[in-house]
Amino acid sequence: MEHISQKTKRNILLGVCAAAAVAAVILAVHGVTGIMAGGTDTTEGVEYIKKEEAGDIADIESKIARLEKAAEEEKEPDTRSVKEKFAGSVVMGDSVAQGLAEFDVLSSSSVTAQIGANLNGIGDQISAAAGISPKSVFLSFGPNDVINCGGDPEAFAEMYEKTLIRLREEMPDANVFVNSVFPVQDSVIGDHPELQDIEACNEALKNLCVSRDIGFIDNTALVKDEYYEGDGLHFKASFYPVWAEHMAEVAAL
Repeated sequence: MEHISQKTKRNILLGVCAAAAVAAVILAVHGVTGIMAGGTDTTEGVEYIKKEEAGDIADIESKIARLEKAAEEEKEPDTRSVKEKFAGSVVMGDSVAQGLAEFDVLSSSSVTAQIGANLNGIGDQISAAAGISPKSVFLSFGPNDVINCGGDPEAFAEMYEKTLIRLREEMPDANVFVNSVFPVQDSVIGDHPELQDIEACNEALKNLCVSRDIGFIDNTALVKDEYYEGDGLHFKASFYPVWAEHMAEVAAL
């Protein structure tokens, strides 16, 4: 016997639900007609219709829920490694992003990040990424640029926009995703007060991405104190798989 797909079953059930509703309406109309034609007491009949209709719909909704759950359970788990997910993608960024390759979370061919990199001097990274012809490009810049623009959200967004324009010119077919600037610990803000404006800069960056139809990846909720190195800026190896998986999930890699 030919197998009926879950989607087909659901459509059948929805059809049954619609038919039941139509039948209820027809019966209700007949009931009203009877009332208008004579003095027949239809109270019990109407109540019966209401109960049957409610019962049918509740039963159908329950069956649909079970089918959806079964369909979800039938999905094969994604067993690919994070390196495999990022095959054909490139992460550009600064020393924080460089940790993806340094801790062997991503292949070195998937990372063009450099220590001390900032948005005004990443020509080499863009050229290297363009040479790979990636399907997706992930940008992760931040603290250095927030400091360079004095913590001004508008200046920061303008700086980022110039990079996005150049990136689009060099790689017009790539899907571009921008990572939010990671928060830093208070000890770092003591040395660089401009970094207290990271949240405002992220909001400006998010708005920029929306205006240019570019994916924005908010990483703020991922960061925990336990992930920070002693300098309050960089991250331990344990953080990088969490971040990489989050990027892959948002980008549907």
